[in-house]
Amino acid sequence: MAVHFAPTLDAIGDLEAAIKSSPAMSCLEMTYSFLSITEAGLYHLTAQLARETAERGGTVGDETYIDELAKRVDKERGSAHVQRRLYPALPEGMPYVCFYPMSKRRVPEQNWYAQSLDERSRLMQAHGRTGRRYAGRVLQIITGSIGFETWEWGVTLFTGDPLEFKKLVTDMRFDEVSANYADFGNFYVGKLMPEADLGALVETL
Repeated sequence: MAVHFAPTLDAIGDLEAAIKSSPAMSCLEMTYSFLSITEAGLYHLTAQLARETAERGGTVGDETYIDELAKRVDKERGSAHVQRRLYPALPEGMPYVCFYPMSKRRVPEQNWYAQSLDERSRLMQAHGRTGRRYAGRVLQIITGSIGFETWEWGVTLFTGDPLEFKKLVTDMRFDEVSANYADFGNFYVGKLMPEADLGALVETL
């Protein structure tokens, strides 16, 4: 398993081409790939702005709403928390990695996108509280893949104890948002390998 972070799609393409042309690929076959973009959810921000817009008698998407949304998004983007979400660094002391794709369900009576913005905001806030219980033990990176993959998001987790993956994912499944609206793909688990060790491994293939 290879996990790459790069600033552009072209850079990701160059990395993939380099892997395919490496000596290791004479003995290996790529069976799965996933393309996505780091993102930070802004459900709370947009839900609050929508309520304020209704209170002033406006409509979501009007000129005032768009201007105010741009200002708040710019301010949010500048925060240290959001910058860490958008430009993640590999954590020290967390060599184990887990990746899985997921989508929000879109079926009768369980259509995430048919829910109101306030309801989606409420559900995601509760979901986030579950994740924050693992702060310091698990680093979570959320990436959006709508328009790139069949799945809508990718979730990459890092930890120092792989048992934390099982604990976290189990807890998440009891959240209302996951229980009612989440579909999951396959899970992939591995351990980070130093570049020097990778070279030695390639030589044995």
